[in-house]
Amino acid sequence: MCTSCGNESPKWEGKCPACGAWNTLVEERVPAKTRSASPISGRGKSRPQAVSEIEAMSEPRIHMPSEELNRVLGGGLVQGSIILIGGEPGIGKSTLVLQNLLAIKTKTILYVSGEESPTQLKLRADRIGRGSSNCFIVSETSLENIFEHIDDVQPGILVVDSIQTIASDALESSAGSVSQVRECAAQLLKYAKESGVPVILIGHINKEGSLAGPKVLEHIVDAVLQFDGDSQYMYRILRPIKNRFGSTSELGIYEMSHRGLREVKNPSEMLMPHNGEHLSGMAVGVTVEGARSFLIETQALVSTAAYGTPQRSVTGFDGKRMNMLLAVLEKRVGFKLGQKDVFLNIAGGMKVNDPALDLAVVCAILSSNVDMPIDRDTCFAGEVGLSGEIRPVTRIEQRISEAEKLGMKTMLVPKNNLKGVDVSKLGIKITEVAKVEEAFRSLFG
Repeated sequence: MCTSCGNESPKWEGKCPACGAWNTLVEERVPAKTRSASPISGRGKSRPQAVSEIEAMSEPRIHMPSEELNRVLGGGLVQGSIILIGGEPGIGKSTLVLQNLLAIKTKTILYVSGEESPTQLKLRADRIGRGSSNCFIVSETSLENIFEHIDDVQPGILVVDSIQTIASDALESSAGSVSQVRECAAQLLKYAKESGVPVILIGHINKEGSLAGPKVLEHIVDAVLQFDGDSQYMYRILRPIKNRFGSTSELGIYEMSHRGLREVKNPSEMLMPHNGEHLSGMAVGVTVEGARSFLIETQALVSTAAYGTPQRSVTGFDGKRMNMLLAVLEKRVGFKLGQKDVFLNIAGGMKVNDPALDLAVVCAILSSNVDMPIDRDTCFAGEVGLSGEIRPVTRIEQRISEAEKLGMKTMLVPKNNLKGVDVSKLGIKITEVAKVEEAFRSLFG
């Protein structure tokens, strides 16, 4: 079976014939008769209905103690939903789930751990500083035994940590194999839909950074949340990859401390520079992720190439887009950067895809190239086109409001992007620029 797509093959092959992935086929013992999950449907026989006949019902949600988690989920945990949370080992997945569940007093919670003993989880709960009489913990890896515990406890929320450690006796393959992950996830999905109890699955990721197990696991669940961040740093980012009940463009930011995860209410304060040094190569951009906007520091270093081939190194930004911006600077503005090393970093460990950060990236590169610092009270928002023009960006009022709230004095925005905006009421100076050359002259004269 292919661990990437779940395709079955009668013999081993180096390349999967279905998805084309290399070295993903693993041998599994298939019993003569397997028990498969029954289809999830309503009670009794279903019948086709016209769209106009179907009654629209609002999905009841369980409000989670963490507002960041509520935002990422789309407003709370939906009854009968199945959520998959994945991330690097030690990033804080179990801590995130446990500290939220321990704060819920109105629901009975069953926490099934296939990796840790109840004593280990108790130590974590003590470190977080929360106790609970309605959260029951059991260490179990057998799917059939888990359903027996469910019948005994009758939980309001079920947590399985992790899905790769659970195995069903109906299959002979080991835990974590393609067939076991698929079967166990299907049985838990059937339970969630029939009982209305939300199920939270914690999953491993492979060395490529994607969720381990067959791709069908991500198709089965209602929401896939990725918990990112460097374990050497204290900030963690929760991103939705898939969400049937909300937007996939939201973002939750946490700070890891000795007492668990702390919500970062204002990410701009985290991502802004706190030192008093006035150095070149630093520019502050205003970006939008989901419903929130925040200021983020862009750092660039341009130096003469020490070796024959110039280096291009990017962290937190699209490398191909940076190469495009460098070509624009060379062709349209006249800066010779072809024989120079260019290093770009988005501060705070963030990964940003907002095209409105283009202007901040360009200004940071120009600042480092001419070795002239940009005023710390100046920020940027604008997309750079191939002809060197500054293109309008979305939600400009929200970006300006965030910059003003953080004490910025000047903001460079695209020309004709302020239609319908009353600039006289703003407490920040707005400079409109149409070309990259205009932004350069505005900053450095």
